[in-house]
Amino acid sequence: MIKDISVIVPAYNEERRIGKTLRKITAYLGKRKINYEIIVVDDGSSDRTSAVAGSFSNPRIKILSSEKNRGKGYSVKKGLLSAKYGIALFSDADLSTPIEDIGKLERYIDDYGIVIGSRKEKGANVVEKQPPWRVMAGNIFPLFVNIMTGLGIKDTQCGFKLFRVKKCRQVFKKMTIDGFSFDVEMLYIAKKKGLKIKEVGVDWNNDRATKVRFVRDSFSMLMDLIGIWVKSIAGRY
Repeated sequence: MIKDISVIVPAYNEERRIGKTLRKITAYLGKRKINYEIIVVDDGSSDRTSAVAGSFSNPRIKILSSEKNRGKGYSVKKGLLSAKYGIALFSDADLSTPIEDIGKLERYIDDYGIVIGSRKEKGANVVEKQPPWRVMAGNIFPLFVNIMTGLGIKDTQCGFKLFRVKKCRQVFKKMTIDGFSFDVEMLYIAKKKGLKIKEVGVDWNNDRATKVRFVRDSFSMLMDLIGIWVKSIAGRY
């Protein structure tokens, strides 16, 4: 069982949700008596995200701020490279997967370098589904991912992933994608380096206030996939 953990929470204009999220995370970890740090990575927010996160009188909550909006991938990488404990969790700021689902992932972390939450693996429970157009994209994107990378993973994009930091640090350092496709690049690099990856079904609730923009981000993610393929051929990974 986990004794120490670094929780990475990338946040962009999360003023309304970050307080509730931090309260839920600290309550859960406190109840389990897990020693922790929470690293909120403010991705150049134009609202009071950092101020709200910083209002907690808890020295174990840390805020890393970027001067401008760089992207979710950049923020996750920045947070993971700052983690001080041997186990790190990356969680979306909306807690679409509840923090309690750490329990589903941690049982595998001794045997795997990365354990990822999945909305498509056996045992997954999608409480509130996405709109049909996002469901369609969520089915098509993994096909492209597996054709172009051979990862063999059903759901690369769920924002709930657990890492053995020492094994994964070189993976984090090689990440180049700042946008939403960073998960694919991260897992691809990990596989290239021989790390074992476990996919575990989790609970998931659709967030209607998602920052993903269908047309713009779908095109960008496709271009990123091509970029991963090109970098792999060029020996960048």
